[in-house]
Amino acid sequence: MNSFSGRHRPTAAVLLSLAVAVTATACGSGSGGSGTNAADKGTYSVWDPYPQFAKGSAWTNLLDKCGTAAGVKIKRTGFDTSDLANKSLLAAQQGNSPDLLIVDNPVVSTLAEAGVLTTTDDNKLDTSKVDPNLLAAGQSGGKTYGTPIGANTLALYYNKAVLKKAGVDIASVKDWTSLTAALEKIKGAGKKGITFSAIGTEEGSFQFLPWYWGSGAKLTALDSDQAVSALSLWKTWLDKDYAPNSVLNNTQTTSWQEFATGDYAFAENGTWQLANAKKAGFDYGVLPIPGASGGSAAAPTGGEFVTLPVQSDTGRYTTSQKLATCLTSTQNLYDTDTTLSYVAPTAEVQDKQLAAEPELKPWIAAVKAAKGRTSDDLGTKYPKISEQLWKAVQTALSGSKSPKDALADAQSAVK
Repeated sequence: MNSFSGRHRPTAAVLLSLAVAVTATACGSGSGGSGTNAADKGTYSVWDPYPQFAKGSAWTNLLDKCGTAAGVKIKRTGFDTSDLANKSLLAAQQGNSPDLLIVDNPVVSTLAEAGVLTTTDDNKLDTSKVDPNLLAAGQSGGKTYGTPIGANTLALYYNKAVLKKAGVDIASVKDWTSLTAALEKIKGAGKKGITFSAIGTEEGSFQFLPWYWGSGAKLTALDSDQAVSALSLWKTWLDKDYAPNSVLNNTQTTSWQEFATGDYAFAENGTWQLANAKKAGFDYGVLPIPGASGGSAAAPTGGEFVTLPVQSDTGRYTTSQKLATCLTSTQNLYDTDTTLSYVAPTAEVQDKQLAAEPELKPWIAAVKAAKGRTSDDLGTKYPKISEQLWKAVQTALSGSKSPKDALADAQSAVK
């Protein structure tokens, strides 16, 4: 497993931190957490969610290189993702924000609504080359608050040998009907169908969203007929033993471990499992998650944004913009996204990635169809909606309520 795979899983802790006032902070690793008040004019502070990258790593070397090019020193601190959200809000309250803040994309709108971040109109960051669907995760109220450093998303891994034994041609899997028909054939051949994560946390919502959006449902109407059809799909798979009951407790890691046994035909998982897939010991392929009636469903995006927090000394923005522009230049994006197992946010860099690694083709297609969880101007409403969504998934899959009733309750709770 590469060093980033654990961090890529969205966690309930991140989202809970957005829904509550900041009352305490946890310690991050790296050098101290001082922001600009403690920094002199020649030192610029950068906070990121990559604590596993120590000094001398490719990431910290890039930060230092960009600092040198801008004529300043970099004081970098790496925090755990959930700590970083809280720490950033507290630092802003104290007037002690870092010059550059790199945060998980669902956090951007929360920090923006709290007045922590400058807009790209203010800080002059150029986002013109960024894919619009990826940039949307950093937009709120018609304004843009940063630029993505890279993205990951979900797709279906498949085991070629299991499909062959069941007589399933992967080219035939184009929509929900053909996927379910394939799962029926796979079960009939004595193999296991599909595994995923439906756990009662943000991970469960994250994995359900491609099916939810693939039905045509919107997060503002959890009880729509389309939403019910998506949850009914998952429920049918469990009822017919096409998917195991373990999905109720599966994280994306334990779901991957089930697929890695070689018994399953399909597993819903992310870009971050590519290194593990290559070690699995069997031939695999990757298929973008199909929509209900065909095409690629929108899967949620993971990945971070480079943002510039508000500073009392507005003269710092010019250098901060130079640093952010350096970190997201074509060559630096290519190098960084290779390190992170990310798909780049621009077509230019995606083309470079594809030339170097042809197996990224389905992932680039999935990222191009992907959608930010806070897109559609949901912003800070998303955590509450997501919590009710994962509760509805749990309630329906466990058999406590029908998909229709579980989603009706979810919509009532959100209102």
